[in-house]
Amino acid sequence: MSVNIKTVAKVLPAHSRKTADILPFLDVWLAGQDDRFIRKVRKIFENAGVDKRYSIMSPEEVFSNLSFQERNDIYIREGIKLSADCLSLALEKANWKADQLDYLITVSCTGIMIPSLDAYLINKLELRQDIVRLPVTEMGCAAGISGILYATNFLKAHPGKRAAVIAYESPTATFQLNDFSMANVVSAAIFGDGVACALLSSAPEDLGPEIIAQEMYHFYDAEQMMGFKLSNTGLQMVLDVAVPETIEAQFPEIIHPFLAKQGLSIKDIEHLIFHPGGKKIVQMVEGLFAGLGKNIAETKEVLRLYGNMSSATVLYVLERYLDEIKPSSGEYGLMLSFGPGFSAQRILLKW
Repeated sequence: MSVNIKTVAKVLPAHSRKTADILPFLDVWLAGQDDRFIRKVRKIFENAGVDKRYSIMSPEEVFSNLSFQERNDIYIREGIKLSADCLSLALEKANWKADQLDYLITVSCTGIMIPSLDAYLINKLELRQDIVRLPVTEMGCAAGISGILYATNFLKAHPGKRAAVIAYESPTATFQLNDFSMANVVSAAIFGDGVACALLSSAPEDLGPEIIAQEMYHFYDAEQMMGFKLSNTGLQMVLDVAVPETIEAQFPEIIHPFLAKQGLSIKDIEHLIFHPGGKKIVQMVEGLFAGLGKNIAETKEVLRLYGNMSSATVLYVLERYLDEIKPSSGEYGLMLSFGPGFSAQRILLKW
């Protein structure tokens, strides 16, 4: 009994700006700061590898003194709308009806909702009253793959069932106006907002790339490297400068043993579906694989077009493979993302 990814859909928020159009807002935000610091921040934005990003708020709102409550209210309002639209689009692409879903997983870490997002989607789309739901709220950028892992395990235990994984993130809603730390600056430079939905199935009639293997990998004693600190003004970014080096040091242990368990090596993997954490991580991963004749072109393109949308981003990369690249039958793909904990999440696909 196999579990396949039927389709992936994405929906973008209403507001968008090219990076060049964000720079004037930086001048207002950084007014009164040291000139060298202002020049450094501008360079970080200009060299982040992000040409454009989308947001649930206008730039005027992002760079304003909105309270935590006001930002979170926008996060909730827009998240319900965008996620409902994205799930509807995914169901349409798969030619499924809403009442055919058996399992609903929602993924988000950039705001607070109780009831969680999945409860609202059940009502808006009139999903079945016995649908099983799981909100995943604190796994950060890794959680897009985490949601697929949880859905896969459910579907393996329940043949013939169908699941939806919806990743909604709004890092711009976590922007801290009075925080001039490098963590907040880098976060603002690389992150954008977005939502994506993956549909999975263990029904034999639902074709798509098969999930061959899936695992998590946990770094010891690295909790301080990435995450959010809950402050009076909202979710304050925690981002250690050593993240790329830490990943690089353990990269062989993350990749090679996982593939070896399936009798494969990296040379057998045609498609690398990686989460673009940021330009430095992308360059590091690209350097590791360049000598093997592999590339992460789609990962770089998603970062350029949309920025890092936390958990949703790797699903944007996967969507490009499903809808544009369209790998040939028998080819393998490796999905990989990193997140707070510190952890790595891996999935092996076969078309």
